[in-house]
Amino acid sequence: MTKLFVVGTGPGDSSLVAPKAISAITASTDLVAYGLYLKILGGVCDGKQHHDLPLGEEIGRARLALDLAAAGKTTSLISSGDIGIYAMATLVFELLDQQLQGKENHPEWLDVEIEVIPGISAMQAGAARVGAMLGHDFCTVSLSDLLTPWETIEKRIHSAGSGDFVVSFYNPVSKKRDWQLNSARDILLQYRPASTPVLIGRQLTRPDESIKITTLAELDAKDVDMFTLVSVGNSESRHIVNGSKEWVYTPRGYKKKLI
Repeated sequence: MTKLFVVGTGPGDSSLVAPKAISAITASTDLVAYGLYLKILGGVCDGKQHHDLPLGEEIGRARLALDLAAAGKTTSLISSGDIGIYAMATLVFELLDQQLQGKENHPEWLDVEIEVIPGISAMQAGAARVGAMLGHDFCTVSLSDLLTPWETIEKRIHSAGSGDFVVSFYNPVSKKRDWQLNSARDILLQYRPASTPVLIGRQLTRPDESIKITTLAELDAKDVDMFTLVSVGNSESRHIVNGSKEWVYTPRGYKKKLI
C-alpha cells in the first residue's frame, strides 16, 4: 500500500515543526505544496521532487498528491500551520468521499494509506506570543466569503459573540476583500466591551513577525493584511502590563481558588 502524508508544518519557525512532520517529509520522494511552504522548510526538502502549485490551486494540489501516492510514490502534501484547520486535509477527504459516491473516477485513490500529521496553528502561536489568550473556551472563524456565504459567517460571529468565546479570525482581509473584519468587529461590540483586548499578529514566528495588542474598539482592517491573524478576547480577557512587558490572558475561573 502506498503512503500519503498530509503534513502541517506550523506557523513558520523551523524549530516549531514537529519531529513527526520532519520524519514524514524525509521519508517522502515527492512533496506537493505552495512553493513558499517548501522554501520556509529549507534543507529538509532537498533531494525531493517538488510539485509547486500556486495559491488558488488547492484542489489541484490535493488531486496531484493522491495521484502521486496512488502511483507508488511516497508523498507529502504540505501546508503551513495545522493542515486540518482551513487547509488541505479536508480536500483530500472530500475527494475520497466523492470517489466513494461515484462522482470521481479514481478508484486507485482508495488504496492509498493516509496519515495526517498536525502542526501548530497560527492562533496557538499568537496566543503563546502574548501569554495565554486561549485559556478558556474559544473558536475560529474564517472571514473569507469565497467559499462560505457572508450570511453564514455573520451568523457564526453572532453566535461566538453571544456565547462569549475568544474568537480567532483567519483570512481577515485580502487585496479584494477589506470590509469583513470591520463588520465582524461591529458585531462583537454588541456582545463585549470596547476595551476587550485584541491581538494582531503578522507573520507569526517568522523573521519579520510583528505583534500588536489593541482593543476591540480600535481594531481596524487597515492595520491588517492577508498574512495576519486577529484574535479577540472574551468579556473576561485581561491585558496586563509590567514595565515594557505586556500580556493577554483569558482566565478560566481559578480566581475562586486563589482567594
